[in-house]
Amino acid sequence: MKLRKKQALGNRKPVAIAGSLILLALGGTAHAQTSPQVHSDLLMDALIKKGILTQSEAQNIEAGVAVQETNVNITTAAPAFKLPSSMASMQLYGDVRLRYEYRGADNVPGASPDTYYRERFRYALRLGIRGDLYDQFNYGIRLETSTNPRSPWATFGSNGTAGSVTPSDKSGSGINVGQLFLGWHPESWFETTVGRMPMPLYTTPMVWDSDINPEGAFEKFKLSTSDVDLFADFGQFDYQDPGSSSAFPSTDIFVLAWQAGGIVKFDKNTSFKIAPVLYTYTGQGYAGAGLNTPFVGQGKNGSNTSGTPGSSTYLAGYDEQGINDLLVLEIPAEFDFPIPTTIFGNLQGRLFGDFAYNIDGNARARAAYDSAAAGAFGGLNGPAYGQDLSYQVGFGIGSAGPVYGPTQGLVYGSTSKKNTWEARFYWQHVEQYAQDVNLLDSDFFEGRGNLQGFYSSFAYSFTDAIIGTIRYGYASRIDGQLGTGGNNLDMPSLNPINNYNIFQVDLTWRL
Repeated sequence: MKLRKKQALGNRKPVAIAGSLILLALGGTAHAQTSPQVHSDLLMDALIKKGILTQSEAQNIEAGVAVQETNVNITTAAPAFKLPSSMASMQLYGDVRLRYEYRGADNVPGASPDTYYRERFRYALRLGIRGDLYDQFNYGIRLETSTNPRSPWATFGSNGTAGSVTPSDKSGSGINVGQLFLGWHPESWFETTVGRMPMPLYTTPMVWDSDINPEGAFEKFKLSTSDVDLFADFGQFDYQDPGSSSAFPSTDIFVLAWQAGGIVKFDKNTSFKIAPVLYTYTGQGYAGAGLNTPFVGQGKNGSNTSGTPGSSTYLAGYDEQGINDLLVLEIPAEFDFPIPTTIFGNLQGRLFGDFAYNIDGNARARAAYDSAAAGAFGGLNGPAYGQDLSYQVGFGIGSAGPVYGPTQGLVYGSTSKKNTWEARFYWQHVEQYAQDVNLLDSDFFEGRGNLQGFYSSFAYSFTDAIIGTIRYGYASRIDGQLGTGGNNLDMPSLNPINNYNIFQVDLTWRL
């Protein structure tokens, strides 16, 4: 009888059984007052005395138990980061960008300076979090380099501190709040956003620089069917607080946007989108501060170079940023369609364009002429009536799959997937009194009016996160009797610009 028991015990592999008993002992005594380690030691001694385990086998089992305890502690430990109870989700977003850039411009013959060019290496960081809150709310917060609202870029080797000669001075590369907003979408047909938000309108860089994040409030109404999506957008953007009065909002300048549009879907990959928008301004009647000065766009000439808006030495006849007489109608549109090929597979094509007309353009031209005459600026032979139109027309092609749009796609770094690519080209024409020059794209073409030319770009996604992009643009003056009104921190001193070139090579890490 005893022999059969020993044979049975041998068949059951006593070492494995002993290990299991120790694990059970640990689990069964987890809530006892005596330490689980004490129970396991007593059990181990008893098994050794009975001859079931050797000392070496007991040590091996103890080592295995220790490893399992460690694994249990790791898997059951509380997470290092826990979302607040009000947050349903959180997503990290943004990008890190490196750039080589060349900008060059020619002035009119005999002017001083007659040329200006800038060649530099640059970097930009945009890093934020966004996601959903409970009860149909969403949020977003993004930090970025540079205080320039039309550019997040900082320049290698640029000393931000006046007079500093310290290599790699970082004072000009601060971190600033680029986006901070809350959204609410209680119904499928309605949503609203308040704060400093990503551009919510359907528009193009011809009218709004893609880096501008408007501040204020926005409302969207939507109606969707299987073939058509209709929408109406309303924006109340706080354009500028002059700071000289506390009477909000009467002294603040607001841009009010009124947009209505639709998307017609012919099939899964073919659609047409159009969305006219009217821009009106409030607070323009308050004079003496900020941008409430008559726009001329001629720049400063000869010895007339002193003064800033609002000062006693400022020559109003040379104002390049005034916002008087602006009632702008913009009509952006695009047609998206598939392009099947035998070599590249399925591609996505895109015809796009934009048209803008300043309804008060003639009044803006008259105010500019009157102010320029008072400032004794030569060269104007009367109001430049007719300088109130802008248009853009272009073509894009790229890998099927990514979302493309006026500021969406690989060339803008909004999407990335390994081995995908995009090419984009457009022609643009912006007349002197056609738009608000403070909102124009600061790269193409330097945020100025009275310029026309072409933009071209190509982007390739080396990995799911790394994008390489090349851009080139050229522009020239439209009306030789007028300056090229507008202001940009990248090239602030030259007006008029006769010819303009820009070349950029970017390497982007998209988060």
